Amino acid sequence: MRLPPYGRFMDAVAYDPELLAEVRLSLVMGVGPRLRQNLLARFGSITAILRADRDELCRVDRIGPKLAAQIAMAPDEAHAARELDDAARHGIELLTLSDDGYPRMLREIHDPPGVLYLRGTLLEADQLAVAIVGTRHASRYGLKCAEELASALARAGFTIVSGLARGIDAAAHRGALRAGGRTIAVLGGGLLELYPPEHRDLADEVAQQGCLMSEAPPRMKPLSGSFPQRNRVISGLSLGTVVVEAADQSGALITARHAGEQGREVFAVPGPIDSRLSRGCHRLIQDRAKLVSSVDDIIEELGYLVEGIKRDEGGEIRTAAELNLNELEQQVLQAIATSPTLIDDVVATSGLPVHRVLATISVLEMRRLIRRTSGMHVVRI
Repeated sequence: MRLPPYGRFMDAVAYDPELLAEVRLSLVMGVGPRLRQNLLARFGSITAILRADRDELCRVDRIGPKLAAQIAMAPDEAHAARELDDAARHGIELLTLSDDGYPRMLREIHDPPGVLYLRGTLLEADQLAVAIVGTRHASRYGLKCAEELASALARAGFTIVSGLARGIDAAAHRGALRAGGRTIAVLGGGLLELYPPEHRDLADEVAQQGCLMSEAPPRMKPLSGSFPQRNRVISGLSLGTVVVEAADQSGALITARHAGEQGREVFAVPGPIDSRLSRGCHRLIQDRAKLVSSVDDIIEELGYLVEGIKRDEGGEIRTAAELNLNELEQQVLQAIATSPTLIDDVVATSGLPVHRVLATISVLEMRRLIRRTSGMHVVRI
């Protein structure tokens, strides 16, 4: 939902009442995703929640008198309108669960955010995403693994999701950016209260090549409890979550747990057996997370999921890599059949020069979209 670029406060009537209600509830401290679900189960809509009296609110599981009073005294529509106006002035857009552009993968989890604040763009291709997370106190080995895995996955057409934190998260974003791929950073606080502050330039790069995302209002400061909460969004946006380095109590293990509860794949990168930062990953592997020795382990495991994610208008399956092909690559790929096809026929069908076709075939091979069956034949995988 694109907000108009208002230069000053607009009256609340300028905004959709349901949107205002979502923002009002999001401004009530203490109402997290699970409580929001409990309230919706009881009252049916956000508007009905805000109209309920304190006694009715106290009948909801885990809502006590203090929180009921806070909900009953939620900021009014004028306050919510000012929040939206402030967001618009800073180029921040909103998505609610009722918007068509709301991420489909995230919508499927048990407790999706009612409101998403975005800076940057979300594309349909971003549903083909992999999360890469890990410790803030990463080793050189961990940083290298995270960046290289992110780069390889981005080149294969996956969007990289992480949390913009120090250490592994930042390395994952940088790897995707270095490969020219897309990346999404999910923040624990508001988009105008960036944390950590030294990642401001990195955040700007992410917004240009993907998006920054938060369920918190733009000027809400990050609290310690908000980071475990945002981890469910990181895993919820993704087909799978890769943990690169994690100590026993690492927040990355919370993300992995959310992924498992959401029915998503969990991967872990092994490390030295005497490293404290390897303990969490090794425990995940013992608990049947997929061991990652190269990017191929991730791509092969997610292959069956990717095939069902997107189909074109004719019903043809589109893979992650296909979604990010340029026009030339698409043209050559369309000329290759699922049975062995002569390269001469690819040249004739595509209408492209021989040297362009041969170079593009090499790219498509690298992206595992085709393979050679002989020196003169190729086949679409």
